Amino acid sequence: MSGLPIDLEIARAARIRPIDEIAAAAGINPEALELYGRYKAKIDPARLSAPPPHGKVVLVSAMSPTPAGEGKSTTTVGLADSLARAGHRVMIALREPSLGPVLGMKGGATGGGYSQVLPMDEINLHFTGDFHAVTSANNALMALVDNHIYQGNGLNIDPRRMTFKRVLDMNDRALREVVIGLGGPAQGVPREDGFDITVASEIMAVFCLATDLADLRSRLGRITFGYTFDRSPVTVADLGVQGALTLLLKEAIKPNLVQTIAGTPALVHGGPFANIAHGCNSLIATQTARRLADIVVTEAGFGADLGAEKFMDIKARFGGLAPSTVVLVATVRALKMHGGVAKDRLTVPDLAALEAGVANLRRHVRNVEKFNVVPVVAINKFSSDTAGELEWLLAWCAAEGVPAAVADVWGRGGGGDGGDELAALVAQAVARPSSFRHLYPLELPVEEKIRTIAQEIYGADGVEFSVPALKRLADIERNGWSGLPVCMAKTQYSFTDDASRLGAPKGFTIHVRDLLPKTGAGFIVALTGAVMTMPGLPAAPAAMRMDVDDAGNPIGLT
Repeated sequence: MSGLPIDLEIARAARIRPIDEIAAAAGINPEALELYGRYKAKIDPARLSAPPPHGKVVLVSAMSPTPAGEGKSTTTVGLADSLARAGHRVMIALREPSLGPVLGMKGGATGGGYSQVLPMDEINLHFTGDFHAVTSANNALMALVDNHIYQGNGLNIDPRRMTFKRVLDMNDRALREVVIGLGGPAQGVPREDGFDITVASEIMAVFCLATDLADLRSRLGRITFGYTFDRSPVTVADLGVQGALTLLLKEAIKPNLVQTIAGTPALVHGGPFANIAHGCNSLIATQTARRLADIVVTEAGFGADLGAEKFMDIKARFGGLAPSTVVLVATVRALKMHGGVAKDRLTVPDLAALEAGVANLRRHVRNVEKFNVVPVVAINKFSSDTAGELEWLLAWCAAEGVPAAVADVWGRGGGGDGGDELAALVAQAVARPSSFRHLYPLELPVEEKIRTIAQEIYGADGVEFSVPALKRLADIERNGWSGLPVCMAKTQYSFTDDASRLGAPKGFTIHVRDLLPKTGAGFIVALTGAVMTMPGLPAAPAAMRMDVDDAGNPIGLT
């Protein structure tokens, strides 16, 4: 071994095919392909000769995440490779990694072991520049807004009631609250401001929910960035800059084509977080994949209480999608952690802890069933798992009436035989007719939508709204936004809004501290607990281990 992290070493040793070969095999006509070097390309859906969307959608989600790791992206890639190995026409649709987690604590988002998307280093670092385009569009809007105020404020914008922030694709807690415009009249109008991380921005959400360029422009125009002195909402269309923002995003909106180690085509596009945004890759990429494949394997971020619920009630609603099944990724390690075992003791066999922690998985299974979707459990195998623990978990799944299989796609790859049993179960699920339904109707008041999610999905006794949140509810009703779906912003580690409460807690209340109408994206964000829209870096960021060698190859990237 060379001393490189194993994922990076495997990726570097893999044989990667020219992307035009992958495109041709996927049925992408040359006119629709725009090359970004030899191994990356963008697809122009408007030039695609493929038929309208028809492919079945397989959504990969998970139990509540832990520091032990669950391997959702690895399972997504391995499952798709295994379905392709079985003869199905398959395409993957994934989110792009954010530099914040890559340089912070979580690492990359291209899978691992022998189930990776390539070129992993380029995807994890800048890729085709989509996030930079989103960041530029967001910050251009705010520069134009502040310039409008400075130049006379014809729209009567109240600088104290701005609801839109500047963004940066980095974890930087020092930028959460800032003051701008200091230094005298020539420097602008002083006001309080702040930064969100790019993946939490409304423009990222708009980017990922737009159906085409015209819809992108329309959604950008509907963004509410603040209020006037008489508390009327002010939109991008009022400012008249939706065309300029669309111009900045016109190339980025095209999905990115790459490949897995096994050669399965993958569209990697868009990247909202699932704890503070809606957590799904772009709708354009998913629909493009559905035009090119019979089965599309996609992923929603964090646990099924966050990403999967938002996929069902936001993305699927806007896109007219009906997922055929939801694959819930679980690991023996993570279940034992939910059962009370410390991270440094997870390799010790412990059936009692596994039995205690499986309550977390049970709640996720039952939640998926509330959407009239039959879940499949993927037990992502780690080398420390014992045969007894795996057998116990399979028996538990059988007793619960949920199909389950052990998948060794990290070690043996989906292109090998590591995911064959899981792929067979998923293929059976895809063949069944879909009776998918949403959790709540849009006609339900926003307050009741939030209560429905909190009680039905999280298992909460109720919801407590802060005074500012109650005032915002009144504003939402007055401005005609109550028919929008809800996007819950909540810690990913717990069903509660307290990250320390693992397992499947009972007897708790969800605390909503504020509501943010995202009128361009088309949903209401409910901020709960202490969740932040600009994360901070850990004490020992992953960036401390990163470098390049003399040949320019990455070191320390995982």
